[in-house]
Amino acid sequence: MSDLLLVSGSPRRRELLDMITVPYEAWNADIDERRLHEEPPADYVLRLAAEKAAAGIAARGGDRPALGADTIVLLDGDILGKPVDRADAGRMLRRLSDATHEVLSAVAVIRTDGQRREALNRTTVRFGAVPETWIDAYCLLDEPMDKAGAYAVQGLAGQWVRHIEGSYSGVMGLPLFETAELLRWAGVGADRPAL
Repeated sequence: MSDLLLVSGSPRRRELLDMITVPYEAWNADIDERRLHEEPPADYVLRLAAEKAAAGIAARGGDRPALGADTIVLLDGDILGKPVDRADAGRMLRRLSDATHEVLSAVAVIRTDGQRREALNRTTVRFGAVPETWIDAYCLLDEPMDKAGAYAVQGLAGQWVRHIEGSYSGVMGLPLFETAELLRWAGVGADRPAL
């Protein structure tokens, strides 16, 4: 059996967890991701991460720690979630073009004794000016469709990222520093790298 239940359907989170060589099983929770009335963005993303971890424990048992994560893009106080369609993706990217936004990535871990800890990573991302024709072509692809803010920093849109202040892995969806700290607290992970 794996050491950890990763409650996520994101291939990017699996890739990042693979980088720190933690044996895990991935399972995707179906939770209500709507924001509560006047819920602050940081509270929102932390709540979703915690609810995902709790859903994993409820559905798959508490015989190993569960990790939930969530990521949002914040621009001028507005949360840019996953686009609902290609036109929505284009609107988001036009807003992000030549602007600075924040990416909030939350991680929550529930241990086998039921105790929970959370961490929040804030990263500032500055985009250069993205041509309209490039945005139109990008939105015909599947890449932006399941991403907060309609872009993948590790994909084609990465070429428009002028500056990142914070965690690259946090922008991808799983801040590794905070994740590894929480996993060590939960007794998961090695004290030295796997060879």
